Amino acid sequence: MSPTLAGLAIGAAPAVVALAFGFWGRLLTALFMGVGAALGRTVEGRLDLGGVLDALRGKRSST
Repeated sequence: MSPTLAGLAIGAAPAVVALAFGFWGRLLTALFMGVGAALGRTVEGRLDLGGVLDALRGKRSST
């Protein structure tokens, strides 16, 4: 899939959701997409969820 086609699909999905469900449906869809992306990266090993939670709590590591 070319980057242009991927960008088109990424742009079309929120537009369809906004037309079908309005602003709050679009916001909820974006939230679910973000959670899904974070979980996918965690499963792949590309995101340390513990480090993210520590950063959100204000704990910082020296690494």
